[in-house]
Amino acid sequence: MTLRNRLRLLGVAGLALFTVSASLPPAAASGAGAGPERHPSGGGLSAVIRYTEYGIPHIVAKDYAQLGFGTGWAQAADQVCTLADGFLTVRGERSRFFGPDAAPDFSLSSAATNLSSDLYFRGVRDSGTVEKLLKAPAPAGPSRDAKETMRGFAAGYNAWIEQNRITDPACRGASWVRPVTALDVAARGYALAVLGGQGRGIDGITAARPPTAAPPAAGVTPEEAATAAQRLLSAQNADMGSNAVAFDGSTTVNGRGLLLGNPHYPWQGGRRFWQSQQTIPGELNVSGASLLGATTISIGHNADVAWSHTVATGVTLNLHQLTLDPADPTVYLVDGERERMTKRTVSVPVKGAAPVTRTQWWTRYGPVVDAMGSALPLPWTASTAYALNDPNATNLRMADTGLGFSRARSTADVERSLHRNQGMPWVNTIAADRAGHSFFAQSQVLPRITDELAERCSTPLGRATYPASGLAVLDGSRADCALGSDPDAVQPGIFGPSRMPTLKNRPYVENSNDSAWLTNAEQPLTGYERIFGTVATPRSMRTRGAIEDVAAMADKGRLRVADLQRQQFANRAPAGDLAASETAKWCAALPGGTAVGTGGTPVDVSAACRVLRRWDRSVDSDSRGALLFDRFWRKTSAVPAAELWRTPFDPADPVRTPRGLNTAAPGVGTALADAVAELRAAGIALDAPLGKHQFVVRNGKRLPIGGGTESLGIWNKTEPVWNAAAGGYTEVSSGSSYIQAVGWDDSRCPVARTLLTYSQSENPKSPHYSDQTRLYAGERWVTSRFCEKDIARSPALRVVRVHERR
Repeated sequence: MTLRNRLRLLGVAGLALFTVSASLPPAAASGAGAGPERHPSGGGLSAVIRYTEYGIPHIVAKDYAQLGFGTGWAQAADQVCTLADGFLTVRGERSRFFGPDAAPDFSLSSAATNLSSDLYFRGVRDSGTVEKLLKAPAPAGPSRDAKETMRGFAAGYNAWIEQNRITDPACRGASWVRPVTALDVAARGYALAVLGGQGRGIDGITAARPPTAAPPAAGVTPEEAATAAQRLLSAQNADMGSNAVAFDGSTTVNGRGLLLGNPHYPWQGGRRFWQSQQTIPGELNVSGASLLGATTISIGHNADVAWSHTVATGVTLNLHQLTLDPADPTVYLVDGERERMTKRTVSVPVKGAAPVTRTQWWTRYGPVVDAMGSALPLPWTASTAYALNDPNATNLRMADTGLGFSRARSTADVERSLHRNQGMPWVNTIAADRAGHSFFAQSQVLPRITDELAERCSTPLGRATYPASGLAVLDGSRADCALGSDPDAVQPGIFGPSRMPTLKNRPYVENSNDSAWLTNAEQPLTGYERIFGTVATPRSMRTRGAIEDVAAMADKGRLRVADLQRQQFANRAPAGDLAASETAKWCAALPGGTAVGTGGTPVDVSAACRVLRRWDRSVDSDSRGALLFDRFWRKTSAVPAAELWRTPFDPADPVRTPRGLNTAAPGVGTALADAVAELRAAGIALDAPLGKHQFVVRNGKRLPIGGGTESLGIWNKTEPVWNAAAGGYTEVSSGSSYIQAVGWDDSRCPVARTLLTYSQSENPKSPHYSDQTRLYAGERWVTSRFCEKDIARSPALRVVRVHERR
């Protein structure tokens, strides 16, 4: 019997595990460690992994522990160095191996140094925070199935490093690549949960000290704090954003749903996606992508439903302003009663030096914090301190939410998983299903801060920050300012599902990281609290362009998956549509074709006028003029929004306003002159094709990359790194990542096209280091092999049975 016939029989026989000889190098990973963690996992776990094109693994297992085992093994095979680096982070051991002053990659927190990161994560470990959450009964804590996937993942990761030789130069022979435990896997999930809360305040948590005789650090005015809070909270979208749209059956060719997911995430480090299919016969069958270290599919599809996420505008933290006992700054008052702060003393081993020991201070609200970013100091004085409340610090429910999605058979099941588990910390959910339903929910774990509570309990600082950014600063001295609970909330102090902005079964539901207000422009969502986001405020250029595009698609109707694919790579530049023609006309009328650059230097911009006039308003890799407009438009960010446009924002016309470039604004001419001078100084022609100067280099070969930056409003977002001396944009820091276009026909197999823009592996020696990146450069897709017959037909099919050594 041929291998392919045997594989077809697997579907009939319940995909029973079988042995296929695998070529596995016998050498163990270097530096496996000793002592109690030498062999932290056991139980003879195994799984079958079937690899198809582009190194995509299809993992088959008989239960959740074995599914986790196969997932951990396969992730380690592609990403062992990045995973090991993350496990080092959540153990609080970065300073031990890399020194205290170096910076982490920011994938698991915003900590500026290894020491700051270690002090926080070692404190989490020492206090048993994650262990306590693991012991909480579901749904408040993770289910048995979720915990089994964590146990299995650790075992699979450990088995891979024991049985294989590491070839990635990033960690080959490194002593810090060591076996892990299920606790390490859970701690990594915890780090992702608090990424927008405590993870954003780690430097302030670990640096906070009771006041001494020295004068306290200067604070900021409420107005300055409002601006700083806006910048702080918008920074999360700098390297993490996304677009997603679901169309209902009224818009499609066959009455079934469609979903296009386009998350924008970092291209390097621990927040990359990794693609796979997970199958437990008769229980679960799902394809998609997981954030590295995650045991379940984060974004994906099964036979009946597809979903994606976008980073939401809900503010996942708040501050409590403490009134301190004049006799002791580590004691605070609540309704006049004294409460002593809890000391958390943490010791961190440091490379080449003595361990560093520091004390953190915790309150009923959370840790004391002396700053939220450099622009928002929160000085601890003799009378006042600030505590950070992060409700996701008791949230270890993301895995169960993901399992619920994976097992869903409709968008209603997706909604049920959100309601039961309430595990999504900082994302919206957009979904479509085979029956033709569309779904959007901003179902986040958010502090239960109503506008009424903020009005009643905000301090002077909070009265500035809350309206401006949604960051509440509440009076911590009053018990009546506690957050309270909703009856349908899974934990105290958060909003219940009934309070979440939700929209179902509309021709389209779309989000591009603005608030829920214009999820569908024909039916705006209102009535939610400020902490969720704004209503009737200007939308980003990307949101405006996305709504124009998807509304036009819905009006056209008879949509297919191919229409989603075209939208992904349309590469239309909404900012160009609004400003390029007016800029070209104004430029052509300049006396002598000259504009004045920074410092008063005159620059001949006459050639730029022609280039901008002829530009096709797209950012395809062959677009001429796109690079010039990009460099010009970035520099207009120095022009105040009130001066940049002639027609201001109108909430009654939010997609078309503001508009009308004000070329008379002094900064516009300066921006064009500086852009022209910059390109000429770099030896870059003003009309050069974009891809000649926007590219990545993989194994010595340049790959042209289309797409564009946030301010241009491009759906296919690319945030490239400018290096004029090396030829322009020479790397991508973040942007389109795991893309999926999913629909259904009358068969049981979904119609799905996917693309992992940066490929499966960061190991330059892997055959899957850049294969999908080459596809992305050519705007080509991977046809999803979801059904058994399609997996069996793969010309690249490779089957291995992976197991623990006995």
